[in-house]
Amino acid sequence: MNRSFDLEYRRLRSRRAFLRGLTAGFSGIALSSLLAEESAWKPPTGLPHFRPRARRVIWLFMRGGVSHMESFDPKPALNQFAGKSIAETPFKSVQSQEKLKKVRVVVVNDANGQQRNTLFPLQVGYRQHGKCGVEISDWFSHIGSCADDIAFLRSMWTTDDNHGAQVQFHSGRHMLDPREPTIGAWVTYGLGSESENLPRFVNMGPRYFDVRDGHYLGPAFDAVNLKVDPKNPLAYASPEVALSDSEQAEQFRLVHRLNTLASEEYPGDAMLLARIRNYELAFRMQKAVPEVLRVESETEATRKLYGLDEKVTEPFGRQLLVARRMAEQGVRFIQIQHGDGAAGAWDAHGGLKANHSSLAAQVDRPIAGLLKDLKSRGLLDDTIVVFATEFGRTPGSQGGDGRDHHPYGFSVWMAGGGIRGGVIHGATDEIGFHAEQDPHYVTDVHATIHHLLGLNARGLEIPGRKRLDRDYGEVIHPILL
Repeated sequence: MNRSFDLEYRRLRSRRAFLRGLTAGFSGIALSSLLAEESAWKPPTGLPHFRPRARRVIWLFMRGGVSHMESFDPKPALNQFAGKSIAETPFKSVQSQEKLKKVRVVVVNDANGQQRNTLFPLQVGYRQHGKCGVEISDWFSHIGSCADDIAFLRSMWTTDDNHGAQVQFHSGRHMLDPREPTIGAWVTYGLGSESENLPRFVNMGPRYFDVRDGHYLGPAFDAVNLKVDPKNPLAYASPEVALSDSEQAEQFRLVHRLNTLASEEYPGDAMLLARIRNYELAFRMQKAVPEVLRVESETEATRKLYGLDEKVTEPFGRQLLVARRMAEQGVRFIQIQHGDGAAGAWDAHGGLKANHSSLAAQVDRPIAGLLKDLKSRGLLDDTIVVFATEFGRTPGSQGGDGRDHHPYGFSVWMAGGGIRGGVIHGATDEIGFHAEQDPHYVTDVHATIHHLLGLNARGLEIPGRKRLDRDYGEVIHPILL
């Protein structure tokens, strides 16, 4: 590019200069106010607001709705009253209209998202684990072996009775609301990355309903989707034709120069700024990402810990081992979603026993391996691990051997990074219908993560985008060290 062209390009008026020119007129008064607000606003520095307990997050999300009763909140009353309608039991008050009003229905009279009145017995046994004595189903016995490092939250609730609740768990907002940034986007907006060569926010596994994260924060805060394949980890990351390192570097320099000139003309263009960052990062990631995916460099004992020696556990175990390697390399937020299909594989409307036993076998051993590996390396001290799902499943049966969606009460757990291990917090009623003791809306998990990372979430607002109190949530202090 010659110098005269460069100078001519710079003489073009920037978008901001154009907007300032408009303020000379009567209609510009309001615009001046908006610009003044923007001028007073300060973006995040990338540093914590106060001393953090954690540095990173590994977010495990089971898509479809894991049954809380057959996982981390067994309810023997379901066996005692199996086959009876809820109205025939001592627990008929769970269906009072006052208790049911939290839910905001997406599709009226949908075939799913119903209460299902005939109680369905537990489909698996359970036993106590660890010194804390938490009762966990036999499908999750490996996670049970880590019980004393985990805080079990048995009193979660949400308002969406359909799988848009996946969006709600990540952003705090109902599917019918305008889209909001997700927890991963907010964390990386506030703190950025500790690695120059890897993404700050990674997603592995299937996504539906909403495949974006940044929304009004901009596309730079969307997760980078990775496949655990060293030969092809990133879509469109490899050159279409063979290029030498020097040729590729020259191409990137030219693209960077063009983008930089364009950014001077349009300084507020979020898409352009994201593109510049992504081009720069993509160049560095071409070598760094395949390297972090090469788990064969790990010891045989480590690979076995994650279940890479068995066909059932190998796919998810490989993702979790990559997650640990990314955590070591400074990736801030590592999101792994399990359960393919639009609704998610855990959506057991029928055949719950076959469904959950099979899926739990895929994830139980690898997750326990992740926790044990992080702990042995000293990484669990400053890494938050979250196990979540969009809602639970009904105490009543659907189709004879399944359970429907259940937003009124369900379970998640958290470990590491300042979380108190061996804690059982909150409770549902005796049949697992409502979160009764210490109930927590989904953004309370977000608030707890922000707090442990040293972030004041209310200080992360941007001009013109006011958030609701519910968006911020409340820190769950009883589970903290």
